[in-house]
Amino acid sequence: MGNKTIKNALISVFHKEGLEAIVKQLIKHGINVYSTGGTQTYLEQFDIDVFPVEDLTSYPSILGGRVKTLHPKVFGGILSRRENEYDTIQLEEYDIPEIDLVIVDLYPFEDTVASGAPEEDIIEKIDIGGISLIRAAAKNFKDVVIVPSKDYYEPLTDLLKKSAETTLDQRKEFATAAFAVSSHYDTVIHGYFARNGFVYREMQTKELRYGENPHQQGLFHGNISLLFDQICGKELSYNNLLDIDAAVNLIADFDETTFAILKHNNACGLASRPRLIDAWKAALAGDPVSAFGGILITNVRVDEETATEMNKLFYEVVIAPSYSKGALAILQKKKNRVILIQKPCEFPNRQFRSLLNGVLEQDKDMSTQTSSDMESVTYRKPTDTEYEDLAFANKLVKHTKSNTIVLAKDKQLLASGCGMTSRVDALKFAITKANSFQFDLNGAVMASDAFFPFPDCVEIAHNEGIDVVIQPGGSIKDGQSIEYCNNNGMAMVVTGVRHFKH
Repeated sequence: MGNKTIKNALISVFHKEGLEAIVKQLIKHGINVYSTGGTQTYLEQFDIDVFPVEDLTSYPSILGGRVKTLHPKVFGGILSRRENEYDTIQLEEYDIPEIDLVIVDLYPFEDTVASGAPEEDIIEKIDIGGISLIRAAAKNFKDVVIVPSKDYYEPLTDLLKKSAETTLDQRKEFATAAFAVSSHYDTVIHGYFARNGFVYREMQTKELRYGENPHQQGLFHGNISLLFDQICGKELSYNNLLDIDAAVNLIADFDETTFAILKHNNACGLASRPRLIDAWKAALAGDPVSAFGGILITNVRVDEETATEMNKLFYEVVIAPSYSKGALAILQKKKNRVILIQKPCEFPNRQFRSLLNGVLEQDKDMSTQTSSDMESVTYRKPTDTEYEDLAFANKLVKHTKSNTIVLAKDKQLLASGCGMTSRVDALKFAITKANSFQFDLNGAVMASDAFFPFPDCVEIAHNEGIDVVIQPGGSIKDGQSIEYCNNNGMAMVVTGVRHFKH
């Protein structure tokens, strides 16, 4: 059960580049090589002769290539237990050779989906024989070496340069890789059929301390370690996870150096600045009261200077792509503080929500608007600086609970009214909040998540010194809001894209 010598090998691969060196090594060691048709044709151009798999099965490839290796003589040779006397007798009875090495590279299902191919082509790239060969050989790792993809051609080549003999540890290592390949492949296929576009790799179920409130049970189905490295702090709670999700989706829409502070899924402070320390100070100034106990996130490395200022505030979680050594030393002084390093990753583009006796599913709101997406509908046009603030505010609107109004200036969130039943109430709340922190609203811009059904919001904004507005448009009374803006020297742009967030 320890060392095993390879005597017979089976090759059935999609990507054939790199096989020449492998097969030459196999033949050099006197190993019989069986191959499916396409691989055989590829090798013949290098004057390499292999046995067609049909010689083993006595069956041709049928159904347009859908069935090539699915045969007892193939799987019997792979799955036979070499130390099992009954297995050995049956191999001799049915003239089945032991297959000691299986090399597979699966049809490129994931790449085919990504290419935008039609469904018929995608379905044909679901590998049946290949995935079965991988699982069979990996299951019998005590006797068989499995190479599950082109990514493992090189390790096999290195092994064969030394010997045709393999150790149990080597075979187990290949088998571990094989099950990772097969698991990922099946998960991608499930993701396609579930139409969520997301691969649930290494899904886990974790019991949380409690749910939204202490009397509610909470579970998390996923694997947070694929997205973040947690440096220190207590276990993430149900509410922490909700806020972290809101934070990473928000910060993803900003390219400049940006700092955001979130509370209950909404940004209470956010600013973009050339220097991180200035972005932090401007974000905190947006609402230093709500910032207490919040979630902090930035899209750049946290330096020692910024960490020193951050450490003056109590907060539960901080998220960044990296931290300087000095910054970590400062931030880790609070033992319960959760410090997360966000890994490069892609988030799902589908969203799900349970309700009633079912589940809602939708596309994630991936749309953001730049100045080129904004149609000016008033006599006065925004300046270049105002266009930048409009784009900034409109990103914030997208990530703030509806009904919402966002007020911003110089790429700083001044205030927002969020989760209101009236857009007028949202605006009034935002104005009151901005005034409470002594912000000057003259020169600020206003963004709305949906259209204005009446001109009341633009009138209220104008009376506070806000003369630049962005909204989706589409109301039958858009003309009234536009007319008010024209009569009062205001600028308005429309995007045609609503950003409700319920």
